[in-house]
Amino acid sequence: MPDLLLPYPALLLCGAFILGLIVGSFLNVVILRLPVMMEREYKRDFYSYFNTNPSTTEQQELDQPFNLVLPHSHCPKCQVEIKAWQNIPVISYLLLKGKCGSCGTAISKRYPMVELITGILTAVVVWKLGFTWQALAGCFFTWTLVALTGIDFDKQLLPDSITLPLLWTGLLINIWGAFASLQDAVIGAIAGYLSLWLVFHIFKIVTGKEGMGAGDFKILAAIGAWFGWQILPMVILLSAVVGAIAGISWSIAVGRDRNLPIAFGPYLAGAGWIAMLWGDQIMSWYFNISGLSS
Repeated sequence: MPDLLLPYPALLLCGAFILGLIVGSFLNVVILRLPVMMEREYKRDFYSYFNTNPSTTEQQELDQPFNLVLPHSHCPKCQVEIKAWQNIPVISYLLLKGKCGSCGTAISKRYPMVELITGILTAVVVWKLGFTWQALAGCFFTWTLVALTGIDFDKQLLPDSITLPLLWTGLLINIWGAFASLQDAVIGAIAGYLSLWLVFHIFKIVTGKEGMGAGDFKILAAIGAWFGWQILPMVILLSAVVGAIAGISWSIAVGRDRNLPIAFGPYLAGAGWIAMLWGDQIMSWYFNISGLSS
């Protein structure tokens, strides 16, 4: 079936877009539930380590199954389980006019936005990389970054259960040189981690504050593992510039306290995604305008 679609790129891109919508629906679940799953696991470990017992209410909550499958999707207000036709990416949101079909509670616009963004990004990856196994790897990279971005925006958290598999996957696919040589990928993973680790400690020594979390080190290490050490300076510069502009704009627009932390992971993720698709062109353009090209 995929071979039959190759002469019809529009159909192929539509298929990639629809696949992205479906994956985006699942990513909404990951973004919402994974931090809660981690919090519950932390609580269990805490009570086990200190040999104490939680309250009855908390114990009942911890005993209830909660993962990426259970409980089934339901309205947080009326608790009515969402029917299959109400869970179609984007379309169901439009049919329900953005409200719960049972109690009329407004549904967050974030859900269709994540689905739509994932669909568009998936189609762009397939359009840029073609129908290749690199495109399949690129889609996985994209979906992982979407999940990390959503969680970091919500909780200022980049879970090891996502960042570390992303790093190891980058090293694995580059055994066959998918995006970089294995040597460049290994150096990229090390350099990506150490570069932000050094920035973190220098900033802490100078200001006495922690400027970023360890999750940021790991996501840059993952980007280095995927695309090699050569791409790291561009990723750091691009993410820093965009992050600074977004942070200042947000502070001006809503009066946000400048001392409050801002999630940096989404900007690293965005820069890494751009590097995957246009990194070589951007670097060539820079070398040309700077007169460094041969």
